Amino acid sequence: MAPSFDHLRDAEVDEDDYDENEIDISDLREKYEVQLEQGYDTFVVVDGLPEVTEEQKPKLVKFLLKKLTQVGKTKEDLVHMPMGENGKSLRFAFVEFSSPAEAAAAVRQLDMVPLDKKHTLRVNKMTDIDRYGKEGRVDEKYTPPKIEEFTEKEHLRSFLADPSGRGRDQVALYRGDSVGIFWNNEKDAPETIVDRQHWTESFIQWSPLGSYLVSVHQQGVQLWGGASWSRQKRFAHPFVNMLDFSPGEKYIVTWSNRPISIPDEGHPQLSIDEDGKNYVIWDVETAKPLRSFSNLDIPAAADGAKAPPKFPWPAFKWSADEKYVARLTQGQSISVYELPRMNLLDKTTIKIDGVMDFEWAPATPRREGVKQYEQLFCYWTPEIGSNPAKVGLMSVPSKQVVRTLNLFSVTDAKLHWQSDATYLSVKVDRHSKSKKSQATTLEIFRIKEKGVPVEVVDTIKDTVINFAWEPKGDRFVIITTSEPAGPTAVPPKTSVSFFCPEKAKGQTVGNFKHLRTLDKKNSNAIYWSPRGRFVVVATVANAQNSDLDFYDLDFEGEKPESDKDLTANLQLMNTADHYGLTDIQWDPAGRYVASWASAWKHSVSWESFCLISSEFQVDEAGFFVISRTYTSLFSD
Repeated sequence: MAPSFDHLRDAEVDEDDYDENEIDISDLREKYEVQLEQGYDTFVVVDGLPEVTEEQKPKLVKFLLKKLTQVGKTKEDLVHMPMGENGKSLRFAFVEFSSPAEAAAAVRQLDMVPLDKKHTLRVNKMTDIDRYGKEGRVDEKYTPPKIEEFTEKEHLRSFLADPSGRGRDQVALYRGDSVGIFWNNEKDAPETIVDRQHWTESFIQWSPLGSYLVSVHQQGVQLWGGASWSRQKRFAHPFVNMLDFSPGEKYIVTWSNRPISIPDEGHPQLSIDEDGKNYVIWDVETAKPLRSFSNLDIPAAADGAKAPPKFPWPAFKWSADEKYVARLTQGQSISVYELPRMNLLDKTTIKIDGVMDFEWAPATPRREGVKQYEQLFCYWTPEIGSNPAKVGLMSVPSKQVVRTLNLFSVTDAKLHWQSDATYLSVKVDRHSKSKKSQATTLEIFRIKEKGVPVEVVDTIKDTVINFAWEPKGDRFVIITTSEPAGPTAVPPKTSVSFFCPEKAKGQTVGNFKHLRTLDKKNSNAIYWSPRGRFVVVATVANAQNSDLDFYDLDFEGEKPESDKDLTANLQLMNTADHYGLTDIQWDPAGRYVASWASAWKHSVSWESFCLISSEFQVDEAGFFVISRTYTSLFSD
C-alpha cells in the first residue's frame, strides 16, 4: 500500500518555527560564490595619463587603446577612467583584459612606455594595488622613513689587490663536501682564503668576470663575493640544474627541469606569472625576475640535416653589449628580446624557416661604412627540398640581413666567431652525391671589410671534429680525422693543423694559409690561452689516451724558411700525460693551465676515485712545466 502524504499537504507552516540566519549554507557558498580576487587578475591600473575633461575622455581612451590592444584583447567599454569633482579625470584608468596572461603582458611590455612627449605610462596589476594599498596597509599618519646608517660594501674585485703584491689568481676547488677558495702560489702550496663544508648542494660556478662564485642549492642560487666571500645575492628558483650569465654579469638565466610551483601563500621573489615555468631571467643587481619561460620547443631536423641536440644549452644567448637576449623558437624563428624590459623586439619574432642554430657576435662589430649602432648574429638553415642550405648575417635592431651564403650538399654546419668579431668561420660538413663520404670546408666571413667578403679554405681533405680561433688574434687550429666519428674500441687517429694569415712587406694581408699539420695524433680538444699565442691540444674523456701538447705560435727562436711569409712561428714546447683527463682550463692571465680528472664525468662507477689535478706554468723561457699536482679522494 502506497504511503499517504495528505497530512503534509494539509499542514500549515508556522513562519516562527525556523530562523533563516540559523541555516548553514557554508558548503554551498564555498562551492558557488564568485571569487572576486580571482577576477582581479585580468585587470591592470594604468597611471601617468593626461588630465582631460568628460568631452575629451573618449578621444584619450581611443588613443590609449592603440597601445593596450598591442599586448592583449580589450575594448572601449572595458576601460574605466574615473573623473574628479572638478569634472576632470584623475589621470589613471582601470583596464580589463580577456585573460590574466594578457594583463601580465601589459605590465611587462607597457610599463614605462611613453604615451606622448609629456606622459609616460605606469602599468601595475590590479592585484598588486589591492595587495599593497589595501585599507589598513597604509598608515594615514606620515612617518618619515628610517635611513639606515651607511655601511661600505666589500669590493667585488678585491682579488685584484693581492696582498702579496704578486698578482696571483684565485682558484676554487670542490672536493668531497668541501668548497675552498685559494691563492694560487707559483711554487708553494695554495694559500687558503676560505674553506667551507656543504657550501653547495649541487655545483659551484664562477661568473664570467670572476666577480661572483655561484653556489646552487635546492632552494635556489646564491652569489658570493668580496674579500670575506659573503653572500651578495640570492635567486629563489628551486632545484636549478643549469645557469648562465650574460657577458658582463648584469643578468643571469636559471633553468630547472621541475616547473616552478607558487604556493597559495606566495613566494618571496617569484609571482604567479612564473608558476609552471622552467626558465627565469634575473637582473643580478636587483635580484628580481625579468621574465620567465616554459621549456623551449626543440627544432626538428630537416631532411639531410644533422639532428639538433636534445637539450640545447645555453638556451638563451646574449648580445655582446647585453642589450639583447635571444632564443630559437621551434626551428622557424628567432625571438630577440630587449633588455632589461624583456619585450620582444618590434613585437615580432624573426621568421627564418628551418633555422638550426644562431650565435651573437662576441664583440660589438665595426663594419666598414656602417656608422649606426648595431649588433650582429649569424644563423644557418639546412637544405629544404630544392632550396640550398644558407648562412645569414643579420643586423639588430634593424633586422636587416647584411650577408647570405648559399651552400650545397650540407650535412651539418657549426658557427665559430673570432673573439673580436673580426672573423666568422662556418665549418661546413659536406657529403658526396652518394653520401658515402664526407669532407669539410671552412667559409670565413671577413666582418669588418666592405661587403663582408667570404674566403673559402677548401684544402681540408678530412672531416673537422674541432675548430678554435686564437683569442684576440687571427690564427686558428683544427683537428681532423679520416675515420668515421662515433664510439670505437680504439680512438680514431687524428691530425692537428695550424692556420695563420700570410704576410707581405711586413704587413698581414689576411689570406689564410696552412702552416703545419701533425699527423698520427689522438687529440680531440683545443684550448687557447685567453691572451693568445699559446695553445694546448689534448685528448680528453678518453680511456686509452690522455695526452697534452703545449704549442707556442710566436716562438722567438729561428724561423723556418718555409714560414717566412706567415704570421706564426710554431714550436712544440712540452708534452704531458694526465690519466683520466676530463677537463682543462687556463687562468685568466694566461700564465697557468689546470687539468683535472673528475669522477662526475666518468661513466664507470668506482668504489673510490682519485681526483688528480696538475697545474702547468709558463716559465721564463716560455716553456710549460708542471708546477704542482693536487690529489683528492672522492667516495662513490
